[in-house]
Amino acid sequence: MAGRIPEETINQIKQSVDIVDVISEYVQLKKQGRNYFGLCPFHGENSPSFSVSPEKQIFHCFGCGTGGNAFSFLMDIEGVSFQEAIAMAAEKGNIPFEINLEAHKEQRKLPPDQQQMIEAHELLRKFYHHLLLNTKEGQEALEYLLNRGFTKESIEKYQIGWSLPNWDFSVKFLQKRGYSLSLMEKAGLIIKRDSSEEYFDRFRNRIMFPLWDHKGNTIAFSGRAFGQDEPKYLNSPETVLFNKSKTLYNFHHARAPIRKLQKAVLFEGFADVIASDRAGVANGIATMGTSLTDEHIRILKRITDTVTVCYDSDSAGIEAAFRASNLLANNGFNIEVAQMPDKMDPDDHIKKYGGEKFRNDVLGNCMTFMSFKMFYYRLGKNLSNEGERLQYIEMLLNEISALDKAVERDHYLRQLADEFSLSLEALKQQQQQIFFSRKKNEKNNGPQAMVKRPAVIPTSNKLMPAHLAAEKRLIAHMLKNADTAFKVKDMLGNTPLNIDEHQAIITYLLGYYEQGNQPDSSLFISYLPDEKLRRTITEIEMMSINPEISIQELEDYINQVFKHQKMLKIKEKINEEKEAERQKDYKRAAAIAMEIIQLRKSL
Repeated sequence: MAGRIPEETINQIKQSVDIVDVISEYVQLKKQGRNYFGLCPFHGENSPSFSVSPEKQIFHCFGCGTGGNAFSFLMDIEGVSFQEAIAMAAEKGNIPFEINLEAHKEQRKLPPDQQQMIEAHELLRKFYHHLLLNTKEGQEALEYLLNRGFTKESIEKYQIGWSLPNWDFSVKFLQKRGYSLSLMEKAGLIIKRDSSEEYFDRFRNRIMFPLWDHKGNTIAFSGRAFGQDEPKYLNSPETVLFNKSKTLYNFHHARAPIRKLQKAVLFEGFADVIASDRAGVANGIATMGTSLTDEHIRILKRITDTVTVCYDSDSAGIEAAFRASNLLANNGFNIEVAQMPDKMDPDDHIKKYGGEKFRNDVLGNCMTFMSFKMFYYRLGKNLSNEGERLQYIEMLLNEISALDKAVERDHYLRQLADEFSLSLEALKQQQQQIFFSRKKNEKNNGPQAMVKRPAVIPTSNKLMPAHLAAEKRLIAHMLKNADTAFKVKDMLGNTPLNIDEHQAIITYLLGYYEQGNQPDSSLFISYLPDEKLRRTITEIEMMSINPEISIQELEDYINQVFKHQKMLKIKEKINEEKEAERQKDYKRAAAIAMEIIQLRKSL
């Protein structure tokens, strides 16, 4: 599997990186016992069942069964080849390592059509960017951006570009480079005329903002009109690459800062993200012209549990912030809401007051979600009107009753009592009635809101057939000690294990040891050519076993292997005996019965 990369180089790189650090860039991990747990990035789940062992340098998901080492994790999460994963790990471990990555692109798991779509997007991104920065035609668009507060650094980092006003420049540009026009239409880059077989450019005379997936691949564009063209913003259509409900703008840049700061800042649009980045806010992300979705939540949940919602301060922005905050809170996030003054958006605020004031006065002075609800529910209400005031108080009492912490409930009840000159005792009495009524309903019907759940740590004593448990424990001890592995080989003789995957594993393991390798399950995983075998190894390695094993224990496990094979033989003989009796061959049936007796005695 390692190709031309020497085993000692692979081992050196593996030793230089900690699997916890690698996976923490993609998954929010929390220590529980000896291992770390988080939500699996490879399947949807609400309870953490994804386990990472720093001691063994492996990961395993008890939910979907995926597992491996740091290299295989990078291969799966980034969709890259083994050689590319090695290069990525080497960079993380500061190990000098050179490889021609272009030679390994064909090993990626992406279908050829999708790979071509990405390549076409990357090609146009570079060309649009070149047109903006380096041509006379793009000079006017560049000056427009600079006058709007964009810096050369932002334009470079976010690869902003400009598209020519020509109707078919991109069509010819892509066709000349061998791309199928029908495929480019599916990619959303060009449009086919209804009246003919001709194609024309989707984006013309627009300032181009590339949109990326979480790996940093360009998958779509958003083009802002430069001039009087409509619409003001034109986005790529949804394609096999681009799905707005699964795309968070700037996620590939912001992922590491989010992990470091343990917080994401959620904006409404990419202009706010770019402006906030200029202001020194590196953990900003945005949805792509759509409301926050469950898929966005799942992506965020892997790396943080705290979000600051920073939307526009107009009525539409406040409504959107309320919806987003509720969805985040219902999925177990800690929420802060940044309030923009004077109905401004973050981009305008930064232009007018600068980055430091934005960081300190806006993001540094956030409201709790409960405070934001108090602000939100009073919008449009005339609180001098008794009926509307009582309705407002009733709504807040319901919200306060949903708070988990007694101190928080007390804090907001006191705020209500002070603001409206009400009896604190009366408020507490009514709030407690609502609180206990809600608890009673939850007990009868189940909780309505999603709560944080502890990690699912499977018991190692999961009931399984004796022969299966014996084979897994044999492999577990063989992985820890080469002498034990060869001892088991001698004790088994020519008898294979009952499970094909288990037999394949010990065959590879013995070969691994015969090459002079030391026990190291993480390195051995890279030695295995089959994904199913790697998953089996990580599952076995997560079992709890004694570090030492006696000869008697080994013999007991081996006997379980032999016993199962004898049991299978007995079943086979019983069927033969029945067939002989059916054919009235009683002499043969009696002989088979004697064989069965002898087999049972040997158990």
